[in-house]
Amino acid sequence: MLKKNRLWFRSALLAILVVAVGYTIYNSMNEESGTYISKGDTAPNFVLTDLNGKQVEFEDYRGKGVFLNFWGTWCKPCEREMPYMQRQYEKYKDQGIEILAVNVSETNVSVKNFADRYRMSFPIPMDKQREVTKAYGIGPIPTTILIDKNGKVVERTSESLSEKKIISFMEKIKP
Repeated sequence: MLKKNRLWFRSALLAILVVAVGYTIYNSMNEESGTYISKGDTAPNFVLTDLNGKQVEFEDYRGKGVFLNFWGTWCKPCEREMPYMQRQYEKYKDQGIEILAVNVSETNVSVKNFADRYRMSFPIPMDKQREVTKAYGIGPIPTTILIDKNGKVVERTSESLSEKKIISFMEKIKP
């Protein structure tokens, strides 16, 4: 019995170490591949095509607060926060706030199905080549970057957002 417990403990410890090393390697590779945009930085401009084939240029949103969210259809935390984002978008869009939900590297068909299921009405720029994802130094998704009306980053988080947190973020970037 003692040998079984020792074997189980060693196996668990080895698994934790493998995950920790893998995470460290992943993060170090990610940091080298792009610039890490953080609080106080000016958000870089980008031009992407949205799900409807329309060009979305970040500079067009100057003067508005921008809730910039990087996400994927396969991401469970992303899936949980989308209905909250949609509800708050409906409330805040007339108050000078825009949500840009940048999809990372997926097909239009899978994103359209997802967007239809959650009735997403905010712009969904498609970052198929991960150029914007790299420019903003995005690692794990979801990642949300709050940008004020002057284009300055107010906050950045990679946590799954509750509706209460989204409301507090919208208030932070309201012009």
